[in-house]
Amino acid sequence: MTKQQEEAPQSGTPETFEVVEAEQRTGARYKGVYLLPNLFTTGALFAGFYAIVAAMNGLFENAAIGIIVAGILDGMDGGVARLTNTQSKFGAEYDSLSDCVAFGVAPGLVAYSWGLSELGKFGWMAAFIYVACAALRLARFNVQAETTDKRFFIGLPSPTGAGLVATLVWLGASRGVDGNDISWIVALAVAGAGLLMVSSVRYHSFKEFHIGRVPFKVLLGVIVAFAIVFLDPPLVLLSVAVIYVVVGLLLNLWQLRKRSDS
Repeated sequence: MTKQQEEAPQSGTPETFEVVEAEQRTGARYKGVYLLPNLFTTGALFAGFYAIVAAMNGLFENAAIGIIVAGILDGMDGGVARLTNTQSKFGAEYDSLSDCVAFGVAPGLVAYSWGLSELGKFGWMAAFIYVACAALRLARFNVQAETTDKRFFIGLPSPTGAGLVATLVWLGASRGVDGNDISWIVALAVAGAGLLMVSSVRYHSFKEFHIGRVPFKVLLGVIVAFAIVFLDPPLVLLSVAVIYVVVGLLLNLWQLRKRSDS
């Protein structure tokens, strides 16, 4: 998950877009926020809210796509903030609240509407476990952001957990599957994703890879990857999410075994 870093604005940046008091030529004092990165955060928040509304109206494919779009926008806001030197404490807090809606509340409600409602108490308990774990995951990330290894996430990242739930709903809805027919599978997937978010399993963040000059073959590989995704977006994206989750679990088990043998 990308977060807008809590850094003070450097000299030379326009103070009209930062949450600090500044003095205008008239002598009046005012407050402002950085506009560009927070527009991406607002877009992610809107996509999460749209997913909830779409699920309430039975448009489950649109709801799932809304969560995926929120994930894309969430991955861009922090990068834009760093690129334009517009990181701020306000942006970090706003981003976290947006994530709680888009990757916590929205996936839980979408999954509940699609395939958990007929389970009664077990259904809403599974959805609530996911929502509560997503909120706890975000709170823990905010507290530990400055002390953990940047190469790894502790626990499944909330955008990945949301993507796992969303693509499951998207795949089922696109195939005409009624989620209530596989309600126990949905419940296990939703609750499991939530528990993984608050686990101690380490997942690679890929933050050491920076966008810049790359060999031509890398660009070709990206083009091929996009082509594969567009062949069947819900199936491919769900497969990627499942592989990411399973690889993280296997690597964690392997490391635990190495420690026990040493």
